Amino acid sequence: MRIIWFLILSGLLAQGLLAQDIEGSQDHPVISRYPGSVIQWYMVDNYRPFRLPLGPVTGYRHIDKWIDTEGRVTRIYYALEGGKRTYSEVYKNYLDALKSAGMELLAEGMYDAGMRGGGVGSRAWLEVYYSENPFNSDGAVNNMARGTSTSGGRGAIVAKKERAAGTVYVAVVVYQLSDNNISTLIDVVEVAAAETGLVTVDAEAIGNAIAESGRVVLDGILFDYDKATLQAASKAALEQIAAYLKANAQQNFYVVGHTDAKGTFAYNQNLSAARARAVVEALVKDYGIAPARLEPHGVGPLVPVFSNASDAGRERNRRVELVER
Repeated sequence: MRIIWFLILSGLLAQGLLAQDIEGSQDHPVISRYPGSVIQWYMVDNYRPFRLPLGPVTGYRHIDKWIDTEGRVTRIYYALEGGKRTYSEVYKNYLDALKSAGMELLAEGMYDAGMRGGGVGSRAWLEVYYSENPFNSDGAVNNMARGTSTSGGRGAIVAKKERAAGTVYVAVVVYQLSDNNISTLIDVVEVAAAETGLVTVDAEAIGNAIAESGRVVLDGILFDYDKATLQAASKAALEQIAAYLKANAQQNFYVVGHTDAKGTFAYNQNLSAARARAVVEALVKDYGIAPARLEPHGVGPLVPVFSNASDAGRERNRRVELVER
């Protein structure tokens, strides 16, 4: 009986069915693993710069188009052993999962074994990606760069999602490391949320947003808590708004106040309207904008941009917008 159990156990180990994740590792809540995969390398940096390539290789180890970001970086290396799946099947599952999660696909591509070129997901593309974001560690993850004599195809996906807590980027690389191993590297970058009030819109950014979507959130407009009193720190933003309005004297706008969902609708609607009026009054009185060009309105909590279930979401929902009319 012991011999039979030993043979069963040996078979399971050979197939990787009893393999376990390395100690201290876990899936990132943004994206789960392909079923059967095991974490063989895991790293979390609370803060580090990170580069995400969005275009093809255009020269020797050179890619023109990048997103340079920074924040909390989680890197997870998974191995799927057993030879019962293909890298393209695993890749397609990750691609569909990212789409279903409402993520914006920034770059994606697959290269079968033997294919040449420097597009997204190619060997040349991945070499540049790894060199810009080195592993700085020993361990199984280095297989992604080394390969084996039976290495096959590979693919990469770069995606983005705006959350109330901040922007998150996800990069997925799937690699047929060998006939028996499909390796996946998942990099998650949670962009550190900026302290509010430190960034304001400028006249050029206002114009770009209006041209693209007919509206712009007026970052840098700050009010006293639960009041419609503009804080002195709003001056820089008001100056830029006035500069844009003066340079585009033919345009007229609604100034729309928004609140979170805490409190009654009537209270929030009145507060949002009062804040919109305060912005109009400041632009008219202090910067000489014709009052007929600006029409204030308040919509309270009716048009949230994020869920009101979290503090971060409520903070993003409290805003004033300039809307084309």
